[in-house]
Order: sequence, then structure tokens, then C-alpha cells
Amino acid sequence: MRRDLRLEDNCGLYHALKSGNKVLPLFIFDTAIIDKLPKKDARIEMIHAALGKLSDAMKGNRCNVGMYLGTPTAAFESITQQYPIEKVVTNHDYEPYARERDAAMEKWLAEKGIGFETHKDQVIFEKAEVTKDDGLPYKVYTPYSRRWLKKFEEEGLTFYPSENHLDQLAPVMQQQLSLNELGFSPSGQALPEYTFNGSLIDAYEETRNFPALDKTSRTGSHLRFGTLSVRRMVEKAAQAKNNTFLKELIWREFFMQILWHFPHTTTQSFKPQYDRIPWRNNEDEFERWCTGTTGYPFVDAGMRELNATGFMHNRVRMLVGSFLCKHLLIDWRWGEAYFAQKLFDYEQSSNVGNWQWVAGCGVDAAPYFRIFNPTDQIKKFDKQHQYIQKWVPDYQELTYPQPVVEHKFARERCLTTYKTALNA
Repeated sequence: MRRDLRLEDNCGLYHALKSGNKVLPLFIFDTAIIDKLPKKDARIEMIHAALGKLSDAMKGNRCNVGMYLGTPTAAFESITQQYPIEKVVTNHDYEPYARERDAAMEKWLAEKGIGFETHKDQVIFEKAEVTKDDGLPYKVYTPYSRRWLKKFEEEGLTFYPSENHLDQLAPVMQQQLSLNELGFSPSGQALPEYTFNGSLIDAYEETRNFPALDKTSRTGSHLRFGTLSVRRMVEKAAQAKNNTFLKELIWREFFMQILWHFPHTTTQSFKPQYDRIPWRNNEDEFERWCTGTTGYPFVDAGMRELNATGFMHNRVRMLVGSFLCKHLLIDWRWGEAYFAQKLFDYEQSSNVGNWQWVAGCGVDAAPYFRIFNPTDQIKKFDKQHQYIQKWVPDYQELTYPQPVVEHKFARERCLTTYKTALNA
């Protein structure tokens, strides 16, 4: 189990349970990933809690999820010495590190005569399943979404009722690891709860841009770790009176296929000429952005919400991202790395894709001359200052910091810098 921490409608688990063999469920806390995380990382807490729920649900079958800490190779060395393993089954992962890891594991297992089988589970369409007529990937969202919807209408959904075959779990109680044994401690952040129902989906178009309303679903982290089935979500979203929520799910798959086809975009701009921009990268100004002390209340509210909860409203994400890249001329990779540390729902493909979008250097990006005015954004999306008052209660106090940069000056500086670099 990896990004599929549920027993229901789990494609890989379903195929394993239907294989005729008994199934040992396991999860590897890969040290190549977790050693880079802060020791109070709330996402590790979420994974650990989800694994605990799965083990509780399996108790009736005298089984639980085995937990391993180390490299995948070391974990499978231990497992294959302990049990006669015929095949390892998992679900696809599309990130560059995951692809390298899986290729190495397949080779290692093959040398031991063990099969390796993977399935599509975290998306409706993957890799090159939605392409242009010539087979090339889409680089613009709108035609991609049209082709996605057409394919969806033609093919529909297939569900995998893994929950109906749990009698094939191996009656073996495997090792459990505490958060402390994994090298982590409680973060103090509340684990995210989601809202996903017909009324939220139907009202999504009218409510989604106003952070004070808190009318987003909060399903991002549950999709990230697979505690929710994307097929069940798409099924419900497709029944709504408009496609607004469904199109957000399609954006997720659009960025996933971009990362699949263009893995270099994790570190390089999709439009290479944008890597000529001479970023200022002022560390003091970056610190003010990180801590929510820029002197722009809407920006600061977003950053303080992120630091306190691991969540930030999507409309505000666009504003704080644009502010970092265009007002402060700080490299989008700095912002992407900070969000990667903090976001509960961190998804590499969406995070990289959206940061390149606000910087103007990605696929289907906002043009570089589109620069959000942080004060006008308040008038549009937080007119009553409810969101700002919640997260920046000091914004009208004398102690509240002066703006880190003046908007008109920053806008002109950005336009000049971008234009000079792109025309060089």
C-alpha cells in the first residue's frame, strides 16, 4: 500500500485478493523520503493514523498492515526471508522518484523469481491515455479536459470491490511501528476532515473563490493518500448540475500527465526561456513571505493559515504564489519547496504545475504581465475582511508591518525584469 490507504474500491488490492494467493498487506516508510521531512510532519501522522484504521478493519480476518522502516530493498529482504512471496502487487505512482524506485524494485524482485504487478488506481486516465490525435500530450488544459470528458462519457467507470474479498487476507499479524519508532512526534495539527456531498458540489461554482466561506471540500490530502477513491469522487461530481468540481479533478490529472511526460519540470521551467529570469531571491523578504509578515493582509492571511493548519484556500494560493514570484522576484522553486514542506495535500505534480502557472513559466500558464494586485484581491474575494480578521487579527494595529514592497513599483520592476530576460 502506498497512495491507496483504503480497503474499498482499491484496484491493486482487488487484483491481489482475486489472484488465488493469500495477501499480506504492507506499507514501507521509505527512508529516502521520510528522512528529508521535519520530525513533526503532520502527513506522516495522517499516514500512520490511516494505517491504524486499516489494521483495525482487518482484525476480523486476523490480519493487519505490516509496517517497515527503511529502503524498499531492505524491507523486501526481510519479507522474502520470512514468507514465501510469489508476487508483489501495488498501484501506479507517477512521480519521478517513484518511477525510478519501482523500476529498481521490479529488477530486484525478478532476480529472486518474484513477480511485480502494478495497477492504475489514483486517477481515471493516466500517462498517455488522453492525448492529441497525433499521440502527443496536451500542454493546454481546456482541450485536454474536453478530450478527457469525451473519453469518460464513452468508457464510464470501473469499480474494484476489494472490500468484498477480505477473506483472502493472510491470517498473519505483522509488526506495527509507533510514530516515535518512525522518528516522528505529534505535530499538533488536526488531521484534515473532508466534506463531499451533493450540496457542496452543486454550490461549488458560486462559493469556491471566497476563502471566508470555507466551502471547499478539503479532499486534497485524502486523494493524495488514497483514503478516498477518486472513482467514487468522479462518479458523484459527474452527477452535479455543473462540471465545476469535476473540472478541478481533471486539472489534477492534467498536471499528473504533464509530470509523467515532462519529469524535468520538477526543477526546470517548462518554458526554458523563463530560466533566464534573474530572480532577486532576497532571503529576508522570503522569510517575511513565509511567516506571513509582508504587510499585505490577504497574502499574510494565507501564509499564516498554511503555517497553522497545513491548508490554504486555492484562491489564496494563487495570490501568495504570484506575490512571491512577481512582487518579490523570488524563484518559484523556493515557493514550491516551502509548500512541499507545509501542505497537508502536497501533490508534486499539482504543486509544481501551479507554481509554474503563477510564475508564467509552465504549461497553460498565466501570462507574465498578469500580476495580481493584493489589495484589489481583497475587494473581490474578502470584501468583509472575514478571512483576514481570522488569520491576521493585527492587520489594523500599529504593530502590523509596513508593506515589504510598494505594489506599483513591484509591478513595473517585474514587467521590466521578465521582458528583458525573455527578449534576451
